[in-house]
Amino acid sequence: MRKLSLAVIGLYINLVSAFGQSNRADTLYDPKPLRLDEINLVSSYYTQEGNHSAVMGGLGNEHVVDFANGLELKFVGWDMAHNKHTLSGEIGFDHHTAASAAYVSKTGASNTNGTRFYPSLNYTVENIKGNSFGFGTYFSTEYNYKSFGLEAHATRKISSNTEINGKISNFFDKVTLIYPSELIPASVPTQPSTYTTASGRVVSGDGESEKENIPTSPRNTFTLSTSVDQIVNTRMQFSVMLDLVAQSGYLGLPFHRVYFNDGTVHVENLPSSRVKIPLGFRLNYFLGDKVVLRSYYRYYKDDWGITSHTAELEVPVKITSFFSVSPFYRYYTQTGSKYFGAIGTHTAADQYYTSNYSLSALNSQFMGVGIHLAPPGGIFNQHVSAMEARYGHYTQTTDLYAHVITFAFTFK
Repeated sequence: MRKLSLAVIGLYINLVSAFGQSNRADTLYDPKPLRLDEINLVSSYYTQEGNHSAVMGGLGNEHVVDFANGLELKFVGWDMAHNKHTLSGEIGFDHHTAASAAYVSKTGASNTNGTRFYPSLNYTVENIKGNSFGFGTYFSTEYNYKSFGLEAHATRKISSNTEINGKISNFFDKVTLIYPSELIPASVPTQPSTYTTASGRVVSGDGESEKENIPTSPRNTFTLSTSVDQIVNTRMQFSVMLDLVAQSGYLGLPFHRVYFNDGTVHVENLPSSRVKIPLGFRLNYFLGDKVVLRSYYRYYKDDWGITSHTAELEVPVKITSFFSVSPFYRYYTQTGSKYFGAIGTHTAADQYYTSNYSLSALNSQFMGVGIHLAPPGGIFNQHVSAMEARYGHYTQTTDLYAHVITFAFTFK
């Protein structure tokens, strides 16, 4: 915590100094206070099917339905020095039903509904040269998880065609230790006849115990990100992105079962630290005035033994000056973690073990199409300046598949 604070303070001082060195005598400029400039509303519907539930030890129904909504308010203003101030506030709300959550209790009696609420606030100052710095804060809560995050970010213009971006973030999380009903430790204050619901309640024949009685465990995530954006010419732009991610604390989930080769059942056990290194490359190329090629590649490696590759291509095609269609395709492949094993393959000699198929060797594909509409006069009596709709179909070689539909509206 202390190291993060010192780093943020140092970054702030350096950037303020850089802003102070800007030589502008615009004392007669009339500043504009922050005012509401843009409203963004996003709504999505997601559904998936599969048969490798981690709650059931690698076998079981993975049916999930998730309905998500997000609202962003963006305020913009200028000060006497021509610095642009942007304040963005966002509120997100998800509600989901997960079939596997019913079997946190072995009887299948748990509540399968869950709700996640996640507000955020971000403040950025940008000077006339295009240099900027800012801070953000994030919060997220759901039935078994709470997260609080802090962020500092900055952009430095090297030339009219090149800029460098940097970001430091730290998330402080708490995992509620909800165990499978037959594996609740003696240290957890519940009766032998109780079961833990997916909504976070411990229920017994003698009544209910509040969620606050269930212990929690910390999980911290520190991320250092940097990217370089380059305009090559009027047709080509590219970016290179590098992240360094370090996690510590309880990195598994206690209601994930693992069945050993001797038939015994255990709680998922994973190391208390993880280091991730993703390296990404993005290239946009304009084929005339109507077609854009947006390509992306990412290489990923961590110390749990996973190496992955992601390749993505999106091709927005402008049908008219205000209407475009964007087909997209993404391919992903990863090696399995050294801690993963299918049901009945782990042994008592294993120090760490999981049957969560998201950590297995797999390939996936995500494909679909988006449409974007932004007429000069707006939509719906000029109240909506732009509208976008996207559909995507996801498949995974673990027999999981999903559909997602997203609608986005921009109000100016």
